Amino acid sequence: MVRQITNGQKMLQSKAIINKNLYFSCLLFITLSLSSSEPIAYLNTLGYKPAQKEMAYGDNGMVTTQHFLATSVGEKILNKGGNAYDASIAIAFTLAVVLPRAGNIGGGGFMVMYDKDTSKAYSIDYREKAPEKSFRDMYLNEDGSFNNQNLSTFGYLSSGVPGTVAGLWEVHQKFGSLPWNDLLEDAIFYAENGFNISSYMADVLYNYNEKMSFFPETKKIFQADFPDFRNKKFLQKDLAKTLRIISLKGKDGFYKGDIAKKISEDMRANGGLITINDLKNYNPVWREPLVSSYRSNQIITMPPPSSGGVHIIQMLNILEKYNLSEFEHNSSDYINLLSEVMKYAYADRSKYLGDPDFYDVPVKKITSNQYANQIFKEINLGMSKSSSDIHPGMYLNNESHETTHFSVADIKGNIVSSTYTLNSTFGSGVVIRGTGILMNNEMDDFSAAPGIPNQFGLLGAEANEIVPMKRPLSSMTPTIVMKEDELFFTTGSPGGSRIISAVLQSILNIVDFDMNLEKATFAKRIHHQWQPDILEIELSVNEKVKSELESMGYLIEIKDPLTCIQTIMYEDGKYTGYGDFRRPDALASGNIHDR
Repeated sequence: MVRQITNGQKMLQSKAIINKNLYFSCLLFITLSLSSSEPIAYLNTLGYKPAQKEMAYGDNGMVTTQHFLATSVGEKILNKGGNAYDASIAIAFTLAVVLPRAGNIGGGGFMVMYDKDTSKAYSIDYREKAPEKSFRDMYLNEDGSFNNQNLSTFGYLSSGVPGTVAGLWEVHQKFGSLPWNDLLEDAIFYAENGFNISSYMADVLYNYNEKMSFFPETKKIFQADFPDFRNKKFLQKDLAKTLRIISLKGKDGFYKGDIAKKISEDMRANGGLITINDLKNYNPVWREPLVSSYRSNQIITMPPPSSGGVHIIQMLNILEKYNLSEFEHNSSDYINLLSEVMKYAYADRSKYLGDPDFYDVPVKKITSNQYANQIFKEINLGMSKSSSDIHPGMYLNNESHETTHFSVADIKGNIVSSTYTLNSTFGSGVVIRGTGILMNNEMDDFSAAPGIPNQFGLLGAEANEIVPMKRPLSSMTPTIVMKEDELFFTTGSPGGSRIISAVLQSILNIVDFDMNLEKATFAKRIHHQWQPDILEIELSVNEKVKSELESMGYLIEIKDPLTCIQTIMYEDGKYTGYGDFRRPDALASGNIHDR
């Protein structure tokens, strides 16, 4: 059975209905075997001109982001003498201006790094935190049932304490080479003077007009020219003022003083929980990255509270027991294998993953080869095991669609893979009065109650329940793959629960199927997250593959693209980069000068 699903979601708070029309229907007719020129030509007929027209090449570095302006800022910083860390900080602040649906200073995220000078990998967790006044059952009714007013996804009560500014500041203190204020110059310029709204961004703003019109402060910025956004300049004067303060005062410019006061006062006036103390006490955490191997390549990825790194390693451990090159890529047999492996990983995610500062996450057990062997023995190719027969940890000893990922490599060989987010598109829909700061809705990434899925359909348990000052579980999976102590490639994506499966497939496409970045990016992606028991296939499926999968017992849904891989590869002394066509404004560029 095949069902066509549109990516729309209704959000309800009080009497307001907010339509969340996720926007990728333009790509529905791309088939599995299309050449790289065909989807580009199709997008052009709809008025979209993808920034990435061909693979990017560079001898001295590479930048890839979801917006061409952010990519140009990253290039500028590298050419100014900055390193990959400097460029990443400048990119992140620029994305907060030019990609407001996901780029942010009102959200949080993760960054995985490989530092050439120390020959070490690092990771920093600047995920949001639950406010001090939050509590476990805050989204439940008095009878214990889930409050369906979408308080966890829309409005002031859905926001956690932002971590982005603190995280970027911490990276600069440890690795930065250029002055902090130099790294915010372009973000301030684009906020103050505006930038041209692309056709793609215009349609996103149009599709989210109800959400972005609900709160007066948000409407003032995001809906001022509705419905005609095309060819307009997008101005964010208040955000420019905020960024200028951060530029002058660093982390304290956000977490203390006038900005912190405005956030706490607006929260208090509208039922939010974030206070002056929450902001003052926020700190990011340097965590030991997860390091594993896959077919002689070193996998460096994010530890909890990211669930992605744990489950990427778990799934690779199982898949390494198969000779995947013998499978036809995206054949029914290959999709069958990936789907079964994904089910076990997402089942474990629902119970065992959370903030390691509050819960003892069994990382070593889940990522062990012994556990992989036990799951391997339970997989029967040619059939689909019902999700009801797969239980979290059953072989152990007793998580926005609108995230954004970027990658940077510099001339010295420093590498940054970073994913950060507001959670869903435009986060909570709240702009803090007088600041231009668009706030996250990350509280939805906690488990509101056992058996209650979040907006991405993900289940959770005690490991991810709401606790004051705790960080919610995330699917964000920034990853670096090394070969013989040199960069092989970086990978990462937005896409909520589908991030993990997208990152997995990008690794397999390159390592097992020897694809270049263009082919690896254009390859169709599939997804299975255990519950609901549905196999998602991107864009379309041919009749033969569909029939074979149905005979195995799969319920198939055709999905619009929700992931967007941003990848850098290093081979034969050269960098290649590719910005995923699934976000038409994405761009990779290697126009870096030799210093």
